[in-house]
Amino acid sequence: MASAASPLSEPRVLAHAKRRLFPDNADDGYAVVDTQFSSDRWLADESIDPAIADELAPFNHVRVGSGYPDLVGVRLLSDELLAVDRLGDDPPLVVVEAKGHTNRSDADVERGIVQAYDRLHEANAAYVAVPADTVSQSARTLARELNVGVLGVTPDGAVDPVETPRVVGNRTTTETTAIRFQASAQGVAGKSFGLNHPKNYLAYPLAVSHERDTERVLAEHVVRATDDARTGAAFLNLIDDHPEPARLTPLGREVVRFALREYGSVEAAIATFDDWKRSRERFCDLAPKWGMLTRRVVYEYPATQLLVEELQHMHEDGITEPNLPEVVEYLHALHPSFTVELFVRGDDDVRSRVLNADGELRRDPLADGEVYHSPTVFQLKAVLYHAGILTSRGAEPSNLDPAGDVWALRESV
Repeated sequence: MASAASPLSEPRVLAHAKRRLFPDNADDGYAVVDTQFSSDRWLADESIDPAIADELAPFNHVRVGSGYPDLVGVRLLSDELLAVDRLGDDPPLVVVEAKGHTNRSDADVERGIVQAYDRLHEANAAYVAVPADTVSQSARTLARELNVGVLGVTPDGAVDPVETPRVVGNRTTTETTAIRFQASAQGVAGKSFGLNHPKNYLAYPLAVSHERDTERVLAEHVVRATDDARTGAAFLNLIDDHPEPARLTPLGREVVRFALREYGSVEAAIATFDDWKRSRERFCDLAPKWGMLTRRVVYEYPATQLLVEELQHMHEDGITEPNLPEVVEYLHALHPSFTVELFVRGDDDVRSRVLNADGELRRDPLADGEVYHSPTVFQLKAVLYHAGILTSRGAEPSNLDPAGDVWALRESV
């Protein structure tokens, strides 16, 4: 039985497991914890320590298999956490079910194993995280038979793999795509586009191809915020900035080919960017050919495709000039996980305000501009405006009036 002096509740077990699988100092990966853990209380007579809630954030309600795992994430795991070599180079989609001590009983380890197994229909690796003193031999046997990893958690926070799972290949759903998106170089979690004009990103492949130093050329002709330009170029899949130095992607090389065709040289092409500094004119009107190229590039961004298609559907439903809360509500009904990841800040208090414990959207907080994710409502929207896709540019969350922030297609079909 569990020690009364140091019980491990389910939220605490999950926090330790998350720290082990998705450490804060890791460059790669992204994970969300189910919204049931965003509540102030766990069970009827137990509160959730605010420090534990902070460790568990961000929260989202992501369906995997027939239910909602306690944790969903994407990351390349260390070999000691897996039974065999990984499948390919892509990081696996990982799910975790947690079980902890309660005032009435020990952790139900075998039930957690069966729940984790159910998620393997759509996940690549599944774990159950439990207090180490509750793992029986029969539970270990069941976990091996079902290909579920077992993470034993001790009261001091140590997490050891008791059983390790094999990585399996599985289909990807819209919901799990949201987490893969956030874990990729194109995700918006914890990052920012930084700049709100697409010319700053389109110029980066040209600067990479230039014979002189990339950052110097960019600062001279385009923008001094070269780090932000580099980040945005990676977001839009124009460059691969890992490892150093930055390398052009196929889409980035196409930008360079366009420049060579139109201007004859990279030097002549990037020199034209001098004329566009501090211009407020819509880019697709100021430089129509560059605007068409911008449209092609930004449409390759996964979030753009989803937004455009659903805004078109809203237009067909008679909602011709939807405001931001209307867009979020409409999208959440169809793509709940993706909508939350794209629009709502990942802070514990924000997600807790916007989503209830069952992952349902609360309407009233959507009227507050501060709950929205700046890279989407400011920078991405501005890029879509300059590309000629949306009718209006974005605004910083601190200056955002959601009810008056229109998200409408410039051309609906």
